[in-house]
Amino acid sequence: MTSTTVPPALDTTAVVESIADLVRENYVFPDAAGQLAALLRRRSVEGAYRTESAEELAEAVTTDLRSVNGDLHLALKHHAVPVPPNKGEAALAAMRREFDTSLNGVPRVELLDHGVAVLEIAPKMFPLDWAAQPLAAALSLVAPARALVLDLRRNTGGDPNTVAFVCGYLLDRRTHLNTLLSRQGEVAEQFWTPPFVPGARFGGSKPLWVLTSANTFSAAEELAYDLQQLGRAEIVGEATRGGAHPREGWTVHPNLELSVPVARAVNPVSGTNWEGTGVRPDVPCDAEAALDRALSLAATRSA
Repeated sequence: MTSTTVPPALDTTAVVESIADLVRENYVFPDAAGQLAALLRRRSVEGAYRTESAEELAEAVTTDLRSVNGDLHLALKHHAVPVPPNKGEAALAAMRREFDTSLNGVPRVELLDHGVAVLEIAPKMFPLDWAAQPLAAALSLVAPARALVLDLRRNTGGDPNTVAFVCGYLLDRRTHLNTLLSRQGEVAEQFWTPPFVPGARFGGSKPLWVLTSANTFSAAEELAYDLQQLGRAEIVGEATRGGAHPREGWTVHPNLELSVPVARAVNPVSGTNWEGTGVRPDVPCDAEAALDRALSLAATRSA
C-alpha cells in the first residue's frame, strides 16, 4: 500500500491577514509597513490571492511586498518540505541542508600560480556556530599565500557575525564594520572584527580581490562592501543584487515563510549601505570572467 502526504489546506485570507500584521508590526520602515499592510489587505479583498497552491501564493504576495520600495529581503518564501513553526526556524532548517551538502560552506580552497590562493565561500555565510571551524581551517590554510582571491559569486547571504569573523583574518586590527539601526532609529547592534581569531591571519596588507556576481546577496554583499569601504580589497565582477537590511522569518503556513527586514545597516565609512544599488565593482566584468581577471591582476602585481 502506497501512502501519500496530503499538503495542508491553504486559507489564503487568513495567511495574508497574518502577513499584513507581521509586516505592519516589524518592517524596519514604518511608513512603508503601513502601505504594504493596506496593499495586501486590499489585494486580498479583490481576490488577487485566490489559489490552492502555496507556491503560487508565495509568488503573488512577494511581488506585492516588493512593489512599494523594491526591498528584496521582503518575501513570502515557499518551502517544498514543511518547515518548523517557530520564528527563524524555517530559514535555519533550509540553511542546514545547504551546509551539510557544501563542504560546510567552503567548497574551494586552492593555490594557483604566482602564490595566489583562491577561497570560495558558498552558498551562504552560515551561522558562526556552524561555520567557525571550517572557515578558520580554510582561512588559516591560505594565510601564507602572497595574494588572495575571495570568491563570493555564488553566495546569497547569511550571518553578519560570520562576515565579521572572516574579516578578522583579512585585517590587522579590531575594526568596526557595520551598525544596525532599529525601526525606531536606535542602534540595535554593532559588528566588529574579533580581537582574536583561531589559526593564522592572512592579514591586512597583502593583495586581496573579491569576486562578485549579480546573484551575490545580503551578508555576502556586506563582506564585499565592508572590505571595499575600508580600502582593503578590490571588487571584481558584477554589481551585486542589492539587499542590505537584515531580516527575520515567520512561518505563516507549514510551507510558507515570511521574510521581513527588521533593521537598517549603516557602514561606518560611507554612512550608508548597498540597499537597492548593490556593491559596485572596482573592476567590472562578467561574473564568469571574474576569476581570470583577478588572476591577471595578481600576475601583473607580482611582475
